[in-house]
Amino acid sequence: MPDIDKAFVKQYESDVHLAFQRMGSKLRTTVRSKKNVQGASTVFQKMGRGTATTKARHAAVPVMNVGHGTLEIFLKDYYAGEWLDALDEIKTPGDERTAVVNSGAYALGRKTDELIIDALQASSNFAGPDTDGLTKAKILSAFEMLGASDVPDDGDRFAVIGWKQWSELLQIDEFANADYVGEDELPWQGTQAKKWLGTLWMPHSGLTEQAGVRFCHWYHKAAVGHASGCEVRSDVTWHGDRASFFVSNMMSQGAGIIDAAGVVTLRCKE
Repeated sequence: MPDIDKAFVKQYESDVHLAFQRMGSKLRTTVRSKKNVQGASTVFQKMGRGTATTKARHAAVPVMNVGHGTLEIFLKDYYAGEWLDALDEIKTPGDERTAVVNSGAYALGRKTDELIIDALQASSNFAGPDTDGLTKAKILSAFEMLGASDVPDDGDRFAVIGWKQWSELLQIDEFANADYVGEDELPWQGTQAKKWLGTLWMPHSGLTEQAGVRFCHWYHKAAVGHASGCEVRSDVTWHGDRASFFVSNMMSQGAGIIDAAGVVTLRCKE
């Protein structure tokens, strides 16, 4: 049984505070996502670039011969379960059962982000050195790389960075100064996410860190794929022999890079 004794209090607020947890997935809506996948894997299509040419009068229209590629994403099953003693519910103010269900669902939401981050980690398009932080020069280098690869500037670009890098962004006038972005676009207000350089920038606590270097990623939505065979599902069952409920949370998902040219990684020293 979990050590729930510490949760026993006589007077406390009715709501159970789930502290220091990200509320589910932050990144799923920033990538191509396919739901209700049947089977153990699914395939995402990658279309190459075609070239328009002229033709002679009455001649056949030339074929672009667009290159085609595929990415097969395999699904894996993930679970998060917890026992909840019936008497604990009596002793603990607030809806403890809902708190346990939500906690498991949020854990699976973080796993979704982990899958997407692991996919982004496969990128080898590095902008700038890994010996400094998130500088303006490094950002502009990544911006140039995306442009040189013809990554569309269509509002579907996203950049996910660590909290240290978010702090460094706030020291760049072009990002945080009202003289450049206007009062309505300041990153100090509300949710910690901001549009800049045609990209939605957001901090994330789950990015990979190796030897003091944080791997941040700037990517287009179409460049990364996420597949779900089973959305997050919760089930609560009573076990009389234990006088407890068992809360079971589960999902089946996977992720991968569809087009490596659409992902640029910024390695930032912390």
